[in-house]
Amino acid sequence: MNNNLVTAFQSNWVSLVVSIIIIGVLVLLAKKRVSFGNRVFIGLGLGLVAGVAFNQLGLQFKSVSTIGTIYVNLIKMLVMPLVLILVINSISSLSSLGQLRKLGLKTIGWFLLTTGIAAVIGLVVALAIDPGNGIAQAVPKDFKAREIPTFSQVILDLVPSNPINDMATGKVVPVLIFAIFVAVAIVHVGSKKPESVAAVKSFITSATAVIHQVVKYVIRLTPYGVYALIAAMAAKYGLDTLAPLAKIILTSYVALIIHFVLIFGGLVLFVAKVNPIKFFKKAYPTIAVAFTTRSSYATLPVNLEVITKRLRVSPRIASFVAPLGATMNFNGCGGVWPAVVAIFVAKVYNLPLGVPEYLILILVSVVSSIGVAGVPGPAAISTTVVLTALGLPLEGMGLVLGVEALIDMGRTAVNATGTTVTALLVAESEGEFDRAAFDRDEEDDLDVATA
Repeated sequence: MNNNLVTAFQSNWVSLVVSIIIIGVLVLLAKKRVSFGNRVFIGLGLGLVAGVAFNQLGLQFKSVSTIGTIYVNLIKMLVMPLVLILVINSISSLSSLGQLRKLGLKTIGWFLLTTGIAAVIGLVVALAIDPGNGIAQAVPKDFKAREIPTFSQVILDLVPSNPINDMATGKVVPVLIFAIFVAVAIVHVGSKKPESVAAVKSFITSATAVIHQVVKYVIRLTPYGVYALIAAMAAKYGLDTLAPLAKIILTSYVALIIHFVLIFGGLVLFVAKVNPIKFFKKAYPTIAVAFTTRSSYATLPVNLEVITKRLRVSPRIASFVAPLGATMNFNGCGGVWPAVVAIFVAKVYNLPLGVPEYLILILVSVVSSIGVAGVPGPAAISTTVVLTALGLPLEGMGLVLGVEALIDMGRTAVNATGTTVTALLVAESEGEFDRAAFDRDEEDDLDVATA
């Protein structure tokens, strides 16, 4: 063991020392309160420089790739707890089955429909632009190609038989379905005997807070993980391999803009029968805060103000749709992004996908989007779920983490705007949208102190 350790240090000591210095710089920047996004970009830049230097000098970089693998494993660690706890928490927040049937089905229906459309748009744009073209990597040694199951087997695989075993074996969709059953049961029982589910709801609420904190711990490691993953990639393949990553940004923003303008604008115009230009102008505070904070929860106070005071939706609808949307509505993070990354990873590892895989991608994107946490970063969780369902190497996700912070701004803006659009659609169908006040441009001052 000692000989192995000494040998490893002797062959990797340069990259290890460089990594320690760079991680120390990133820690210092964090103490100096340099913004998270800037630290991610700095980590990306330092990783590029260090990795290219390792490549040109022929230095060993196993220590760097180990750091990156640790980060990826921590992301994997979060998947099942997030899926189970957050889905239960989201649905069980409804107070009665009557409310679930009426507002809940409308709201969740719009959330899932628009996320599905977003996944289709992301898929089509990614296939058209082909962001993985020019990047080729060998499939990991431990990777096993996924056999395409029969239709009946697909249906059976969706049905949970042993939730504990499903969690242990990484079967995400059965766990999601189990969580939905539990959440609906909590709402059903709670509508008759609230006291009998009070302890369960209290536990779920507490567990959600704890899981969110764990997510924050892991996400704080992102600058260091980005440095290690990009450095290892640059060291192995050189700078030429990294140039096409710019196409990931282009692909993502093209898909996000199409969804924002055509889908959201179309729903506002043709379903709510509202001028989309006026709508987006009134919703601008929500869009701006979401874009800059990269957090649906940080945007929630402003979004509530915008929905009620600028869009003139009733507080009852706003207070129901907006908090639910902060947890469940992720058109950008759960729809567009996983689809783009899946096509990218499949291309990079030369693993062909066909129509059955595309359908699975869309379905899993819709369902898994419910479990994405509304804080910066955990779109990686939804992407992990999709890649796992398609049988694609999760290591491929590490290739895009360096540019994810930039894309996350656009994703979060789409997420929050989708919630605002849904609030308008539900309010209009329930007769709780003051169209006259909206058309007269009656707007109250916004209280954004809590944002």
